[in-house]
Amino acid sequence: MAQIPKTASKDRFLGFAITPLTRRRIENFKANRRGFVSFWIFLFLFTGCLFAELVANDKPLLVRFNGNLYAPVLVSYPEAAFGGEFETEADYRDPFVKNLIETQGWMLWPPIRFSYDTINYDLEVPSPAPPSRENWLGTDDHGRDVVARLIYGFRISVLFGLTLTLFSSVVGITAGAVQGYFGGLTDLLFQRFIEIWAGLPILYLLIILASVTEPNFWWLLGLMLLFSWMALEGVVRAEFLRARNFEYVRAARALGVSTPVIMFRHLLPNAMVATLTLLPFILSGSITTLTSLDFLGFGLPPGSPSLGEMLAQGKTNLQAPWLGMTAFATLAVMLSLLVFIGEAVRDAFDPRKVLK
Repeated sequence: MAQIPKTASKDRFLGFAITPLTRRRIENFKANRRGFVSFWIFLFLFTGCLFAELVANDKPLLVRFNGNLYAPVLVSYPEAAFGGEFETEADYRDPFVKNLIETQGWMLWPPIRFSYDTINYDLEVPSPAPPSRENWLGTDDHGRDVVARLIYGFRISVLFGLTLTLFSSVVGITAGAVQGYFGGLTDLLFQRFIEIWAGLPILYLLIILASVTEPNFWWLLGLMLLFSWMALEGVVRAEFLRARNFEYVRAARALGVSTPVIMFRHLLPNAMVATLTLLPFILSGSITTLTSLDFLGFGLPPGSPSLGEMLAQGKTNLQAPWLGMTAFATLAVMLSLLVFIGEAVRDAFDPRKVLK
Protein backbone atom coordinates (compact mmCIF):
# COMPACT_ATOMS: atom_id res chain seq x y z
CA MET A 1 0.00 0.00 0.00
CA ALA A 2 1.35 3.37 -0.97
CA GLN A 3 2.17 5.63 1.93
CA ILE A 4 0.36 8.93 2.19
CA PRO A 5 2.92 11.77 2.40
CA LYS A 6 2.80 13.82 5.58
CA THR A 7 2.19 17.51 5.17
CA ALA A 8 4.24 19.78 7.34
CA SER A 9 2.11 21.85 9.63
CA LYS A 10 4.97 24.27 10.28
CA ASP A 11 7.35 26.08 7.96
CA ARG A 12 10.96 26.45 8.95
CA PHE A 13 13.25 29.46 8.66
CA LEU A 14 16.94 29.26 9.62
CA GLY A 15 16.18 26.06 11.52
CA PHE A 16 13.32 27.60 13.53
CA ALA A 17 9.73 26.45 13.19
CA ILE A 18 7.27 29.08 11.99
CA THR A 19 3.72 28.41 13.05
CA PRO A 20 0.75 29.61 10.98
CA LEU A 21 0.07 32.25 13.65
CA THR A 22 3.61 33.57 13.41
CA ARG A 23 3.41 33.61 9.61
CA ARG A 24 0.14 35.56 9.77
CA ARG A 25 1.77 38.11 12.07
CA ILE A 26 4.74 38.47 9.72
CA GLU A 27 2.42 39.00 6.78
CA ASN A 28 0.44 41.60 8.73
CA PHE A 29 3.68 43.39 9.55
CA LYS A 30 4.69 43.40 5.88
CA ALA A 31 1.25 44.61 4.88
CA ASN A 32 1.89 47.86 6.73
CA ARG A 33 4.18 49.22 4.03
CA ARG A 34 5.12 52.36 5.92
CA GLY A 35 6.19 50.40 9.00
CA PHE A 36 7.92 47.69 6.98
CA VAL A 37 9.98 50.22 4.99
CA SER A 38 10.72 52.18 8.17
CA PHE A 39 12.01 49.00 9.81
CA TRP A 40 14.59 48.43 7.08
CA ILE A 41 15.62 52.09 6.98
CA PHE A 42 16.11 52.14 10.75
CA LEU A 43 17.99 48.83 10.64
CA PHE A 44 20.31 50.20 7.93
CA LEU A 45 21.00 53.41 9.87
CA PHE A 46 21.56 51.62 13.16
CA THR A 47 23.84 48.99 11.60
CA GLY A 48 25.95 51.72 10.00
CA CYS A 49 26.22 53.66 13.25
CA LEU A 50 26.95 50.49 15.22
CA PHE A 51 30.30 50.36 13.41
CA ALA A 52 30.91 54.09 13.75
CA GLU A 53 34.66 53.61 14.24
CA LEU A 54 34.88 52.26 10.69
CA VAL A 55 32.88 55.17 9.26
CA ALA A 56 34.14 58.21 11.18
CA ASN A 57 37.55 58.11 12.81
CA ASP A 58 40.72 60.17 13.07
CA LYS A 59 42.77 56.98 12.67
CA PRO A 60 43.29 55.08 9.41
CA LEU A 61 41.59 51.74 8.93
CA LEU A 62 44.77 50.23 7.54
CA VAL A 63 48.39 51.37 7.24
CA ARG A 64 51.10 49.79 5.15
CA PHE A 65 54.55 50.89 6.28
CA ASN A 66 57.90 49.41 5.36
CA GLY A 67 56.23 46.25 4.05
CA ASN A 68 54.15 45.65 7.21
CA LEU A 69 50.42 46.11 7.74
CA TYR A 70 48.97 47.95 10.74
CA ALA A 71 45.37 48.47 11.91
CA PRO A 72 45.37 51.72 13.93
CA VAL A 73 41.58 51.65 14.31
CA LEU A 74 41.95 48.46 16.38
CA VAL A 75 45.42 48.76 17.94
CA SER A 76 47.31 51.79 19.27
CA TYR A 77 50.77 52.20 17.76
CA PRO A 78 53.48 54.61 18.99
CA GLU A 79 54.87 57.22 16.66
CA ALA A 80 58.26 55.47 16.89
CA ALA A 81 56.80 52.46 15.03
CA PHE A 82 56.62 54.65 11.91
CA GLY A 83 60.05 56.25 12.29
CA GLY A 84 59.06 59.07 14.64
CA GLU A 85 60.68 60.16 17.85
CA PHE A 86 57.94 59.76 20.49
CA GLU A 87 56.69 56.60 22.20
CA THR A 88 53.19 58.06 22.58
CA GLU A 89 50.37 57.10 20.22
CA ALA A 90 50.83 58.44 16.72
CA ASP A 91 48.70 61.35 15.53
CA TYR A 92 47.91 60.27 11.98
CA ARG A 93 46.50 63.69 11.08
CA ASP A 94 49.84 65.31 11.90
CA PRO A 95 51.59 66.27 8.63
CA PHE A 96 54.90 65.01 9.99
CA VAL A 97 53.49 61.53 10.73
CA LYS A 98 51.60 61.46 7.44
CA ASN A 99 54.79 62.25 5.56
CA LEU A 100 56.71 59.50 7.44
CA ILE A 101 54.14 56.87 6.50
CA GLU A 102 53.47 57.95 2.92
CA THR A 103 57.16 57.96 2.01
CA GLN A 104 57.32 54.20 2.72
CA GLY A 105 53.70 53.10 2.36
CA TRP A 106 50.12 54.29 2.37
CA MET A 107 47.09 54.86 4.63
CA LEU A 108 43.47 53.76 4.08
CA TRP A 109 41.16 56.27 5.74
CA PRO A 110 37.45 55.91 6.64
CA PRO A 111 34.96 58.07 4.71
CA ILE A 112 34.97 60.69 7.50
CA ARG A 113 38.42 61.51 8.91
CA PHE A 114 37.14 62.75 12.25
CA SER A 115 36.05 61.06 15.45
CA TYR A 116 33.43 62.54 17.76
CA ASP A 117 36.09 64.32 19.85
CA THR A 118 38.51 65.30 17.07
CA ILE A 119 39.13 69.04 16.86
CA ASN A 120 39.83 70.44 13.42
CA TYR A 121 42.68 72.91 13.92
CA ASP A 122 42.89 73.71 10.19
CA LEU A 123 39.65 75.66 9.95
CA GLU A 124 39.80 78.81 7.84
CA VAL A 125 36.97 80.47 9.78
CA PRO A 126 36.21 80.64 13.51
CA SER A 127 34.17 77.85 15.09
CA PRO A 128 31.39 76.95 14.58
CA ALA A 129 32.39 76.63 10.93
CA PRO A 130 29.77 76.22 8.18
CA PRO A 131 29.52 73.06 6.04
CA SER A 132 32.44 72.51 3.72
CA ARG A 133 34.08 69.80 1.66
CA GLU A 134 36.07 68.63 4.69
CA ASN A 135 33.29 69.04 7.28
CA TRP A 136 30.11 68.04 5.48
CA LEU A 137 27.74 69.50 8.08
CA GLY A 138 30.15 72.01 9.55
CA THR A 139 31.64 72.01 13.05
CA ASP A 140 30.36 72.88 16.50
CA ASP A 141 31.69 75.68 18.69
CA HIS A 142 34.64 73.49 19.74
CA GLY A 143 35.71 72.75 16.15
CA ARG A 144 34.45 69.13 16.22
CA ASP A 145 32.92 67.60 13.10
CA VAL A 146 29.12 67.52 13.26
CA VAL A 147 28.70 64.42 11.08
CA ALA A 148 31.03 62.38 13.29
CA ARG A 149 29.26 63.48 16.47
CA LEU A 150 25.92 62.78 14.82
CA ILE A 151 26.90 59.19 13.99
CA TYR A 152 28.27 58.45 17.46
CA GLY A 153 25.36 60.27 19.13
CA PHE A 154 22.83 58.25 17.14
CA ARG A 155 24.51 55.04 18.29
CA ILE A 156 24.55 56.04 21.96
CA SER A 157 20.90 57.13 21.87
CA VAL A 158 19.66 53.92 20.26
CA LEU A 159 21.80 51.66 22.46
CA PHE A 160 20.61 53.51 25.56
CA GLY A 161 17.01 53.17 24.45
CA LEU A 162 17.34 49.47 23.59
CA THR A 163 19.09 48.63 26.87
CA LEU A 164 16.59 50.59 28.95
CA THR A 165 13.68 49.00 27.07
CA LEU A 166 15.07 45.50 27.63
CA PHE A 167 15.67 45.93 31.37
CA SER A 168 12.39 47.79 31.84
CA SER A 169 10.53 44.96 30.12
CA VAL A 170 12.06 42.34 32.41
CA VAL A 171 11.25 44.28 35.58
CA GLY A 172 7.81 45.46 34.44
CA ILE A 173 6.68 42.05 33.18
CA THR A 174 7.87 40.34 36.36
CA ALA A 175 6.16 42.87 38.63
CA GLY A 176 2.92 42.77 36.65
CA ALA A 177 2.94 38.97 36.57
CA VAL A 178 3.35 38.70 40.33
CA GLN A 179 0.59 41.23 40.97
CA GLY A 180 -1.87 39.75 38.54
CA TYR A 181 -1.33 36.10 39.40
CA PHE A 182 -1.44 36.33 43.19
CA GLY A 183 -3.89 39.26 43.45
CA GLY A 184 -5.41 40.00 46.84
CA LEU A 185 -3.16 41.64 49.41
CA THR A 186 -0.08 41.31 47.17
CA ASP A 187 -1.77 43.24 44.39
CA LEU A 188 -3.13 45.83 46.82
CA LEU A 189 0.26 46.56 48.41
CA PHE A 190 1.98 46.69 45.01
CA GLN A 191 -0.59 49.15 43.68
CA ARG A 192 -0.20 51.49 46.66
CA PHE A 193 3.59 51.35 46.23
CA ILE A 194 3.32 52.12 42.51
CA GLU A 195 1.03 55.09 43.18
CA ILE A 196 3.61 56.57 45.55
CA TRP A 197 6.58 55.69 43.34
CA ALA A 198 5.01 57.17 40.21
CA GLY A 199 4.45 60.46 42.02
CA LEU A 200 8.14 61.07 42.66
CA PRO A 201 9.57 63.94 40.54
CA ILE A 202 12.17 62.30 38.30
CA LEU A 203 13.72 65.55 37.07
CA TYR A 204 14.28 66.85 40.59
CA LEU A 205 15.93 63.58 41.56
CA LEU A 206 18.23 63.88 38.55
CA ILE A 207 19.17 67.45 39.46
CA ILE A 208 19.91 66.48 43.06
CA LEU A 209 21.95 63.41 42.14
CA ALA A 210 23.81 65.27 39.38
CA SER A 211 25.08 67.71 42.01
CA VAL A 212 26.46 64.81 44.04
CA THR A 213 28.08 62.67 41.35
CA GLU A 214 28.92 62.95 37.64
CA PRO A 215 26.32 61.16 35.51
CA ASN A 216 27.40 58.53 32.98
CA PHE A 217 25.72 56.03 30.68
CA TRP A 218 25.12 53.32 33.31
CA TRP A 219 24.25 55.82 36.04
CA LEU A 220 21.51 57.31 33.89
CA LEU A 221 20.36 53.87 32.80
CA GLY A 222 19.96 52.67 36.37
CA LEU A 223 18.13 55.81 37.45
CA MET A 224 15.71 55.74 34.53
CA LEU A 225 15.12 52.02 35.08
CA LEU A 226 13.76 52.81 38.55
CA PHE A 227 10.74 54.48 36.91
CA SER A 228 10.44 53.22 33.32
CA TRP A 229 9.32 49.69 34.23
CA MET A 230 5.88 50.95 35.26
CA ALA A 231 4.91 51.45 31.60
CA LEU A 232 4.45 47.69 31.14
CA GLU A 233 3.38 46.67 34.64
CA GLY A 234 -0.27 47.68 34.22
CA VAL A 235 -0.74 45.82 30.92
CA VAL A 236 0.79 42.59 32.19
CA ARG A 237 -1.11 42.81 35.49
CA ALA A 238 -4.44 43.15 33.67
CA GLU A 239 -3.73 40.13 31.46
CA PHE A 240 -2.75 37.96 34.43
CA LEU A 241 -5.79 39.05 36.43
CA ARG A 242 -8.00 38.13 33.50
CA ALA A 243 -6.47 34.73 32.77
CA ARG A 244 -5.49 33.41 36.20
CA ASN A 245 -8.88 31.73 36.75
CA PHE A 246 -9.21 30.21 33.29
CA GLU A 247 -9.92 26.49 33.17
CA TYR A 248 -6.52 25.49 31.81
CA VAL A 249 -4.83 27.36 34.69
CA ARG A 250 -7.01 25.57 37.25
CA ALA A 251 -6.27 22.28 35.55
CA ALA A 252 -2.53 22.97 35.71
CA ARG A 253 -2.79 23.72 39.42
CA ALA A 254 -4.75 20.53 40.00
CA LEU A 255 -2.05 18.54 38.20
CA GLY A 256 0.59 19.96 40.53
CA VAL A 257 2.32 22.26 38.02
CA SER A 258 4.54 24.73 39.86
CA THR A 259 3.58 28.39 40.10
CA PRO A 260 6.57 29.74 38.07
CA VAL A 261 5.76 27.33 35.22
CA ILE A 262 2.11 28.40 35.16
CA MET A 263 3.04 32.08 35.26
CA PHE A 264 5.81 32.23 32.69
CA ARG A 265 4.95 29.33 30.40
CA HIS A 266 1.15 29.35 30.25
CA LEU A 267 0.05 32.88 31.20
CA LEU A 268 2.94 35.04 29.99
CA PRO A 269 2.46 34.33 26.24
CA ASN A 270 -1.04 35.86 26.48
CA ALA A 271 0.37 39.00 28.08
CA MET A 272 3.27 39.30 25.62
CA VAL A 273 0.97 40.22 22.73
CA ALA A 274 -0.03 43.49 24.39
CA THR A 275 3.49 44.00 25.73
CA LEU A 276 5.31 43.71 22.41
CA THR A 277 3.12 46.37 20.82
CA LEU A 278 4.32 48.87 23.44
CA LEU A 279 8.05 48.21 23.12
CA PRO A 280 8.75 50.49 20.09
CA PHE A 281 7.01 53.37 21.84
CA ILE A 282 8.95 52.74 25.06
CA LEU A 283 12.14 52.79 22.98
CA SER A 284 11.28 56.14 21.42
CA GLY A 285 10.37 57.52 24.85
CA SER A 286 13.72 56.38 26.27
CA ILE A 287 15.60 58.14 23.48
CA THR A 288 13.57 61.30 24.02
CA THR A 289 14.30 61.21 27.77
CA LEU A 290 18.05 60.92 27.22
CA THR A 291 17.97 63.73 24.67
CA SER A 292 16.05 65.97 27.05
CA LEU A 293 18.48 65.32 29.90
CA ASP A 294 21.47 66.07 27.67
CA PHE A 295 19.81 69.23 26.45
CA LEU A 296 19.29 70.42 30.04
CA GLY A 297 22.84 69.46 31.03
CA PHE A 298 21.94 66.56 33.36
CA GLY A 299 22.72 63.74 30.95
CA LEU A 300 25.95 62.23 29.69
CA PRO A 301 29.32 63.72 30.76
CA PRO A 302 30.49 66.85 28.93
CA GLY A 303 32.14 66.06 25.60
CA SER A 304 30.13 62.89 25.00
CA PRO A 305 28.50 62.64 21.56
CA SER A 306 24.85 63.41 22.19
CA LEU A 307 21.91 64.60 20.15
CA GLY A 308 20.66 66.62 23.12
CA GLU A 309 24.03 68.37 23.43
CA MET A 310 23.85 69.22 19.71
CA LEU A 311 20.41 70.76 20.26
CA ALA A 312 21.80 72.79 23.14
CA GLN A 313 24.63 74.03 20.92
CA GLY A 314 22.09 74.97 18.26
CA LYS A 315 20.19 77.04 20.83
CA THR A 316 23.38 78.70 22.04
CA ASN A 317 24.79 79.41 18.55
CA LEU A 318 21.86 80.85 16.63
CA GLN A 319 24.31 82.19 14.06
CA ALA A 320 25.08 78.55 13.11
CA PRO A 321 21.68 77.15 12.05
CA TRP A 322 23.20 73.91 10.75
CA LEU A 323 23.71 72.70 14.32
CA GLY A 324 20.08 72.91 15.43
CA MET A 325 18.69 71.85 12.06
CA THR A 326 20.89 68.74 11.91
CA ALA A 327 19.98 67.58 15.41
CA PHE A 328 16.28 68.32 14.89
CA ALA A 329 16.15 66.50 11.55
CA THR A 330 17.93 63.47 13.01
CA LEU A 331 15.57 63.23 15.98
CA ALA A 332 12.52 63.77 13.77
CA VAL A 333 13.53 61.00 11.37
CA MET A 334 14.56 58.59 14.16
CA LEU A 335 11.39 59.00 16.22
CA SER A 336 9.16 58.91 13.13
CA LEU A 337 10.70 55.62 12.03
CA LEU A 338 10.20 54.13 15.51
CA VAL A 339 6.57 55.25 15.64
CA PHE A 340 5.89 53.77 12.19
CA ILE A 341 7.55 50.51 13.25
CA GLY A 342 5.42 50.49 16.40
CA GLU A 343 2.27 50.86 14.33
CA ALA A 344 3.32 47.92 12.15
CA VAL A 345 4.03 45.78 15.23
CA ARG A 346 0.63 46.70 16.63
CA ASP A 347 -1.04 45.57 13.39
CA ALA A 348 0.99 42.36 13.40
CA PHE A 349 -0.24 41.33 16.86
CA ASP A 350 -3.81 42.58 16.43
CA PRO A 351 -6.02 39.43 16.36
CA ARG A 352 -8.70 41.37 14.49
CA LYS A 353 -6.29 42.22 11.67
CA VAL A 354 -6.84 39.73 8.86
CA LEU A 355 -5.27 40.01 5.41
CA LYS A 356 -7.70 40.00 2.55
